[in-house]
Amino acid sequence: MERERKSQKAREKAAAQAEEPAAPSVEEAAKPLVRPLDEVLGRAERAYLAYMEAQKEVAKAYRENEIQAEATYRQSEQDARNACDAGVQQAVKTRDELLEEAGREREEATAQARKAYQEATDQAEAAFKEKEQQARGACDESVGKALKVYELAKEKAWNVYQATIERAWRIYSKESA
Repeated sequence: MERERKSQKAREKAAAQAEEPAAPSVEEAAKPLVRPLDEVLGRAERAYLAYMEAQKEVAKAYRENEIQAEATYRQSEQDARNACDAGVQQAVKTRDELLEEAGREREEATAQARKAYQEATDQAEAAFKEKEQQARGACDESVGKALKVYELAKEKAWNVYQATIERAWRIYSKESA
């Protein structure tokens, strides 16, 4: 911006010099009219040179502005790249933390499931043993009752057998007598 002001001042100065008539000196007044034309051409040349110099300054200012804009762009691009990299790193870190947490939760759930399975297996085993004992007890009781019934039936049959044999001997003995 300062360069633009300098360029503007240089253009204004050149324009002022081109418009400003030089006060003729006594010697110059005596010179023929060709001399003022030389002066006008000299002033025009100086104005043109000032214009060319101003144009160079403007071109230089534009180039510096372009360089500054490019540097700003590059810095913005780098800042965006850094922000992107930071975002990616944060996302990866968050992912890793979540995966680690999920792994811990899975291990805890697996341990709880194993514990619950073991408890259920232990309960099933205990229930089986209890039922087995009850079944054995019921079986022993039924076998005991069946043996008692058998013994009673056997005893009764023996008694009937004995009574029948006795009666047959009595009948036989009466006949033989």
